[in-house]
Amino acid sequence: MFETLSDRLSGVFDKLRGRGALAEADVRAAMREVRIALLEADVALPVVREFVEKATEQAVGQNVLKSVTPGQQVVKIVNDALVEMLGSDQVDLELDVAPPAVVMMVGLQGSGKTTTTAKIAKRLTERGRKRVMMASLDVNRPAAQEQLATLGTQTSVATLPIVEGQQPVDIARRALQAAKLQGFDVVMLDTAGRLHVDQALMDEMKALADISKPQEILLVVDALTGQDAVNVAKNFSDQVPLTGVVLTRMDGDARGGAALSMRAVTGKPIKFVGTGEKLDAIELFHPGRVAGRILGMGDVVSLVERAAETIKEDEAEALAAKMAKGQFDLNDLRSQLAQMQRMGGLSGLAAMLPGVKQVKNAMANGQADDKVLVRMDAIISSMTMKERTKPELLNAKRKIRVAKGSGTTVQEVNKLLKMHQDMASAMKKIRKMGGLKGLGALFGKGGMGAALGGLAPGGMGGAPGGMPGGLPGLGGPGNLPPGFNGFKKK
Repeated sequence: MFETLSDRLSGVFDKLRGRGALAEADVRAAMREVRIALLEADVALPVVREFVEKATEQAVGQNVLKSVTPGQQVVKIVNDALVEMLGSDQVDLELDVAPPAVVMMVGLQGSGKTTTTAKIAKRLTERGRKRVMMASLDVNRPAAQEQLATLGTQTSVATLPIVEGQQPVDIARRALQAAKLQGFDVVMLDTAGRLHVDQALMDEMKALADISKPQEILLVVDALTGQDAVNVAKNFSDQVPLTGVVLTRMDGDARGGAALSMRAVTGKPIKFVGTGEKLDAIELFHPGRVAGRILGMGDVVSLVERAAETIKEDEAEALAAKMAKGQFDLNDLRSQLAQMQRMGGLSGLAAMLPGVKQVKNAMANGQADDKVLVRMDAIISSMTMKERTKPELLNAKRKIRVAKGSGTTVQEVNKLLKMHQDMASAMKKIRKMGGLKGLGALFGKGGMGAALGGLAPGGMGGAPGGMPGGLPGLGGPGNLPPGFNGFKKK
């Protein structure tokens, strides 16, 4: 998401960063380009006008023009203005009430309400440790209730049994009663949609809200519809007491205008964003992190959190034990590549890493993609167990055999071996420095950073050494999410 806007803004700020001093005219010219970039990203015109006026007023101040690093100061001002426009603070669901707490999902047909209901229910069950029941109130769309029942089975979340012929209001009453009797913490009501906003839909939403008295009314809108999504949100917020917005298909929206306009136009916080089709592809919306991604600063915190969620404890303990002895073979590299795939592949990681322009540009130009990881895994799979443990055995003849067996070239085999060598050297240095602290080794110079840097232009291995200096803020204790200690999940 936001790729187009991010590229445009990066170009604007790169010009400013290279200057030792800035005149007021330079700042105003840059802000005009920011204005054009936001409009091209489909951000609502009133939102753009207010944003640019505020940012320009601060950016032409004497403290910026006389600053030692004026370019960086302007970027910070724009970053702060973006965070403010997106909603300043991350807002989660407010469910601290006497159970069952009611979450009502509303929106137009085709926006992804039913799938989003299942995603949030799964998240509440697994992370929030809540007992959740889902109920479909959609009696208009064919098989809508059956769809939610199927998703309930897939996510191991209870669904209200279907009773043919019941109307939405009666279903809502039955869901609340069943939840109270069976001790559920949360009831999620998946309401019917329409092809467009009409009064009949609004009247039904109001009636359901009166009966169920929901703690949360979440509007689900499709980010790909751009300004239409903003208009739909405004229509709903005028008639239904919304508490938040969920933006779906954010992974397919390279412009991001809907997300940037939504908070300013409706006054309601964006609580979640859908980032894919899988039932765990939903994230809390963090304005600060999103602003960092847009301005090319990366999103290191989300990256560490994703690592904590996807890392396998047994693999981590085995790898930590080997690293303590200064050992790192191709089997270990293979497990790291699998970890990268679980964390979203190259595209998912590159979006969160600050300044990995080589990888991003290579992917944009079709020179590198997530298939690179598959090819690398194929190369290691074509080796014997002995060769994986002792890569030095791979002479010219063996490399030819491995290349043929994996459908790659000898050059790609050599690049993979070079990457392994760089990472192994890094692990030995870590051992001399007193062992592994946090995830810094994985993501820093020579670690997974080397792997990502090495996947830039030229297939595999175009950027030896990975990202200079690794990633900030991941190296030491205290930088990891709660419940995560080194390589071991608690």
